[in-house]
Amino acid sequence: MLDSSFGSWARILSNLVRKYGERKAGAIAYVLVLVASLVLSCMFYYVALGSVTLVNVLSVVVFAALTSPLLISVAVFAIRQLESSKEYLESATQQEKLLNQTLKDNINRLNNEIDERKMALHAKHRAIAELRNEITERRKAEQELAQQSMLLRSIVDSSPDLFYYRDEHGVFAGCNKKFEQVIGKDSEGLIGKTADEIFVDQVVPKVLETDAQVSATQQTISLDVEYPVKDENRWFEMRKLPFINNEGEYIGLLAFGRDITSRKEAEQALETAYKDKGKFIATLSHELRTPLNGIVGLTRMLLDTELTQQQKSWCNTVFSSAETLGNIFNDIIDLDKIDREQLDIATDSINVSDFINDVVNFSDLIAGQKGLEFKIQRSGVLDVYALLDPTRLRQVLWNLINNAVKFTHRGCVTLECRRENRDSGAWLSMSIIDTGVGISAEQQDKIFDMYYKAPDAEGNNAIGSGIGLAVTKALVLAMKGRIAVSSMPGKGSRFDVEIPLELCSAPNQQSYAGRGLYILLVEDVPLNAEIATNLLEQRGHEVIWAETGEDALSLVQTEDELDLILLDMQLPDLNGDEVARQIRDDSHFDALPIVALTANVRSAEQELQGISIQGALAKPINTTKLDKMLAELFGIDSVKEDAGAIQQNTVEVLEVERNLLDIETITDFVASMGVDTFKRSCELFAKLNPTYCNELTVANRDDDVAEYGSVAHKLKGAAGSVGLKLVQQHAKVMETECESVDVEVRELWISELEELIREGQLTLHSLIAKLAESS
Repeated sequence: MLDSSFGSWARILSNLVRKYGERKAGAIAYVLVLVASLVLSCMFYYVALGSVTLVNVLSVVVFAALTSPLLISVAVFAIRQLESSKEYLESATQQEKLLNQTLKDNINRLNNEIDERKMALHAKHRAIAELRNEITERRKAEQELAQQSMLLRSIVDSSPDLFYYRDEHGVFAGCNKKFEQVIGKDSEGLIGKTADEIFVDQVVPKVLETDAQVSATQQTISLDVEYPVKDENRWFEMRKLPFINNEGEYIGLLAFGRDITSRKEAEQALETAYKDKGKFIATLSHELRTPLNGIVGLTRMLLDTELTQQQKSWCNTVFSSAETLGNIFNDIIDLDKIDREQLDIATDSINVSDFINDVVNFSDLIAGQKGLEFKIQRSGVLDVYALLDPTRLRQVLWNLINNAVKFTHRGCVTLECRRENRDSGAWLSMSIIDTGVGISAEQQDKIFDMYYKAPDAEGNNAIGSGIGLAVTKALVLAMKGRIAVSSMPGKGSRFDVEIPLELCSAPNQQSYAGRGLYILLVEDVPLNAEIATNLLEQRGHEVIWAETGEDALSLVQTEDELDLILLDMQLPDLNGDEVARQIRDDSHFDALPIVALTANVRSAEQELQGISIQGALAKPINTTKLDKMLAELFGIDSVKEDAGAIQQNTVEVLEVERNLLDIETITDFVASMGVDTFKRSCELFAKLNPTYCNELTVANRDDDVAEYGSVAHKLKGAAGSVGLKLVQQHAKVMETECESVDVEVRELWISELEELIREGQLTLHSLIAKLAESS
């Protein structure tokens, strides 16, 4: 009971201490003890004595007051010790729990580590097994790689082509046996060296240039290289390509080379043979023109006499036949055009029915000479005008009809002409049918091949050159047409030709006769510039001349009233296409017409593709085409005077000089500007040509091929302007082939040119006198 009461008081005192602290709790306990002693003493004395006296109560209270501080201090000290013990026990208990938990965690972690070590041990065993397998496989792979390397090295070394590899610094890192043989050193003497230490001096610059190109562009390049091998120059076709790593970085250069000496020698031999052949054909053509000129001249004289309508028709056919034959000679000289598919087609407005009549007259004549009947069958509306090349189309038909007559011994030859309207437009279909020997099926696929001649029934080759049908097919294709053959041996043959018809109106003699134009003429040849200026000023136009592309661009910027630019395509500083492009880049000049002046209209149109131009005129300028061009650009009016009589007189005088001179150019020149102007132009050419010849000699002496070709181009244009046909043709050869020949040949060309100029000037002298008399 006492312990319970003391424990209760102890808890109360302990709570007071925790709540108020020792001092306040002691004060409160002291007060409570005094109050308790007062109450208990009163109760004690009242129960024991029956009365309560103050002295007794005070003595008890004083006693309690004196003794209670000590008791309270002891109690508080005891409580404090008990609290400390309790806290210590609680902390120890907590630490024991934490220790137990840590011990459990350590035990679990140790168990996990044990498990992991067991798993690692198993993995280690597996890894060791796999490593052993990998080592075995690697050794096997290394053996296979070594074998493959040996095989690859054997293949590379046994290759007839050379091979080498250089790193990004240009140092040789590897090569094959062929390269060692070419250079004359083994690989030990090559690896680690640079290009200038390996190659001969004359090829080092080209090697370094191409190496830099491959490194910069990272593109493969191919080139032919001449290199001395054992005191003999050999040709190699080299192919250089970049060596790139996985990150796309350039780390070296691979080079492959093939000996092409035999091919080069064959090409040179073929080129020599081709030139010899060309010279032979040109000579033959020259000799054939002499009797042809007589035919043309006599035919013209016959046409001026009194003839029946049929005789006149025959004479016209003879004249057109001779004229076409002359054009065929030119095609024979330029047979390479067929291979390059560059046959020029010059269309004009012709009456289809009249054209067919001319062909019929000729065909009826040659068929009758062999006792064959010639038939003509027409269908569709043929009395129309269309844009066709009459010379080329006549050449096609006459070739086919001649073949039909040649291989037909009895029966007839039929020409069927049909105009067909298809979805794509109007077409002219022509069929040449004969009753001759025919062509076997296996020969029909080869009949249009160059130089192919189908054998006859006895197995002998047919008579002829074997180029006729090849040229015919090339002409038909150039006219965007089609040609086909069908035949049965012993029954005859049928050749079908189809040509698209571009219908047009009848040609009329019209010219520009409106206001005077302000024209910029861009021409680098002074003679050509003077002729064109006279031609334009005669028509009432004002002309300013620019000799270079830069001058032309400056004048375009400064002259505000320009109506037209006549632009030569070959200039000494800028090409005509670049001048036109820079003009069109300024939108201010979008409406300014540009007409190209060129020796090759087709080539100029290709160069100017994508640039807005209004047309192209061939050089030398033809007045009819010039008038037509101006009429299309600025309006059409009637011609003020008819130059037909002048042209007729000029042609009659020129017939005897057809071989040396360009009849059409001179006729057009004289008819347009008169004999005096033509004479002044010839005098200007005589003044300029010594300068040109001297410039050619200097350029050839300095081996400046580019300047040589440029001067030849100028001389070609000047000669063409005054109608010196042979000089113009020779200058064209000098311009186009100067890069492919040596110095001696170019020097020989200059001597030949001077002789042709001398002969041409004598002829022009005589011609001018005759023209003056006839006028």
